[in-house]
Amino acid sequence: MGILNSFKKIFPILLLMGIVFSACDNDDDDKILELDKVTVADYDHEVASAWNNVFLELERYAAGYRPGPAPRALAYIGLASYEACVTGMEDHKSVASLYPGLKLPVADASAEYHWPTVVNTLRANLMRRFFRSASPALYEKINTLETNLGSKYRTQSTEDVIKRSVAHGQAVADAMWEWSATDAVGHDAYLDPFKGYNWADYSNKPGHWRPTVPGPTQPMFPFWGRARTFAIGESDKLCPPPLAYSESTSSPFFNQAMEVVAQTVNAPYENIWIAEYWSDDLVNLTFSPGPRWTAIANQVYENEDTDLETALLCDAKVGMALNDAAVACWHSKYYYNVERPESYIKRIIDPNWEPVLDNPLNTDKGFSPPFPAYPSGHSTMGAAGAEALASIFGYDYAMTDRCHENRQDFEGRPRSFGSFQEMAEENAWSRVPLGVHFRMDSEQGVNLGYRVARKVNRLPWDK
Repeated sequence: MGILNSFKKIFPILLLMGIVFSACDNDDDDKILELDKVTVADYDHEVASAWNNVFLELERYAAGYRPGPAPRALAYIGLASYEACVTGMEDHKSVASLYPGLKLPVADASAEYHWPTVVNTLRANLMRRFFRSASPALYEKINTLETNLGSKYRTQSTEDVIKRSVAHGQAVADAMWEWSATDAVGHDAYLDPFKGYNWADYSNKPGHWRPTVPGPTQPMFPFWGRARTFAIGESDKLCPPPLAYSESTSSPFFNQAMEVVAQTVNAPYENIWIAEYWSDDLVNLTFSPGPRWTAIANQVYENEDTDLETALLCDAKVGMALNDAAVACWHSKYYYNVERPESYIKRIIDPNWEPVLDNPLNTDKGFSPPFPAYPSGHSTMGAAGAEALASIFGYDYAMTDRCHENRQDFEGRPRSFGSFQEMAEENAWSRVPLGVHFRMDSEQGVNLGYRVARKVNRLPWDK
């Protein structure tokens, strides 16, 4: 980190000990050596990573949060954390003015803050609000982490600085929550994922979505395409049209259905393993597909010993990219209303065929996610998360992903990748051997996700 940054880190402690550095000029006048304030970059990523881990654990058990509300929560929490600390960032600036109605308190540039305390307070506040329905045992994890980090941080600064930092984190969290509530579509959508939508009113052509078994009789989040976005407009939400529906055995549509059959029937275990490895479909089993990229980000922070400024920028970008990707994807899903491979294959090719996705927590087998297929949500969010990460850590960043290391319900072995893009594209392809998507769903989802995240990356983050 360098001598200057290392010295900046210990300076508050030296100051508390009453150590004063002075020098005399040739005229014997005493002069005090002036040092820069401690910046956000002078702290490590601990507070961001710790709260990301709690988010992932809470979201794993949160019914109604996947696929859209969880990325939405990451976006609001990530942007709030970034904005609360941006005064202490030397290379970045606020983007809050881009969002009508968002009025966030600004840290006093002339005052000292303990930035990890700001983030600790803010994230505890927003986690409590975003996960109001969490079980008491899970909810207590929020209180425990806030208390433990708070006790640690109180030893690192003065009482006045800690008090100021707590107040600022609380104020920004309150303001962000108030702004979240003005998003009528997204704010409490997890409470009613079906929203009075009747699929039969919209299934009026061959190839339109219809319920699959097991699963709900209505599709989830039919109006999510209208939720608030951070970087994209209406024209960015619609991906190119899918292949023309056809039952002809020589048609591209039929060929893509046959590819799904070929990838799932008597397939080598490598196919199935990749499908299981990226699945993240099921509540109570794993975190969901969007937050998977926060779990990946946390591993990068640890690998790179990332500073807090970089982690907060990354959390904001990843969260906002995932949110906008989910909104765009769901807009396209319900615009095109394409049925799942399961429906087509059972009707046209083989009535006994089943998808590979089983739920080890109950007796459900051959599960298809309950909403239209095109484009793939996994693929869209995966590409968006990968593009946001690559904009910070590089487009040739190689890593070993340990998200599901030591899992027992399938082979819990890490997988190594040469880039975030490679991860995103394997994630997208994995939906085909799982039996829940056509190739076109995955390919166009990836394209959409990259486009969305590049809009986030082009926001005016840098000074």
